[in-house]
Amino acid sequence: MEWFIGLACSTAIAGAAYAKRSLAGSGFFAAVVLGTVMYALGSAIWFGSLIAFFISSTLWSKWKKHAKKEAESGYEKSGTRDAGQVLANGGLGLLLCVADWAWSHPLWWYAFLGVMAAVTADTWATEIGGLSQKPPRSIKTGRRVPPGTSGGVSGLGMAASLAGGLFIGAVAWMLLGLHGQSAPDAAVAELRPAAWIGVAGLAGIIGSLTDSWIGATWQQMYRCSVCDREIEQARHCEKPAVRIRGRAGWNNDAVNVAGSLAGGAAAALLALAFGLA
Repeated sequence: MEWFIGLACSTAIAGAAYAKRSLAGSGFFAAVVLGTVMYALGSAIWFGSLIAFFISSTLWSKWKKHAKKEAESGYEKSGTRDAGQVLANGGLGLLLCVADWAWSHPLWWYAFLGVMAAVTADTWATEIGGLSQKPPRSIKTGRRVPPGTSGGVSGLGMAASLAGGLFIGAVAWMLLGLHGQSAPDAAVAELRPAAWIGVAGLAGIIGSLTDSWIGATWQQMYRCSVCDREIEQARHCEKPAVRIRGRAGWNNDAVNVAGSLAGGAAAALLALAFGLA
C-alpha cells in the first residue's frame, strides 16, 4: 500500500510540475522514483519534507522570474529541473532514508533534516537573493560581484537562506503532529521535534554557505567571448566560452551535492552536541 500511495502522490506532484515546465522529462522520472521510494521506506514525514522543498523552491523560482532573467542567464541549469538537479538535491536524502529503513538510528533522521534544510536554504537564497537591490559580494574576497555570480552572497540571500532552513524544520514538526505519530513515525517522534526548527535553520545556513564557498573556489566557471560575462555555462551567446577557473567535474550539480552533504553533517553533529540523538 505504501508503494502505491507513494507512486500516486509522486506522479501527481511531478506531473503537475512537468506540465508547468518546472521539470524536464528526465526530471519527472527521477522525481517519481525518488518520491515513491522515500514514501514507501520512510513515512509521510520524510516524503513531506522532500515535497516541501520541491514545491516551495518551484514557487520561488517562478516568483518575479522576469526580474531575475539577467542573473539566471549565466546559470548552468535553467528553472526546468532535469534528473541531475533532482538527484543532486534529493539523492543524498534518499540514501539517508534507505539507511534508516535498513538500520534505524536517530542520526539518519537528523542528517536527512539537515540535507533538506541545506538544499532548501540554498535554493531560496538563489531565487530570493537574486532580487536584491544591492549587488552581492563574493564570499571569498568580499568584493562586489555581478548578480548571478557563483559564490556571491547578499543580505537578502542570507535572510532567505535562514528562512528556508527554518521552514523545513517547521514543516517536519507540523507533519509529525498531523500524522498523529503513528507507527512509521514512532521512532522519529522520540527525537525531540521541538529542536528540529533550530537544527534545520543552522544546518541550512551552513549548507548554503558551503555551497557558496565551493562555488567561488572549486566550481568550473567560464567567460563569454561575446558579452564578457563570468558564467557557469561552457557555451553562451551561441559561442563556446573560455574556462577561467575551477576544478574538473565541479559543475553546479556537484556543488549542490557538497552543500547538502555539509548541511546533513552539520545537523548530525548538532544533534550529538546537544544530546538530541
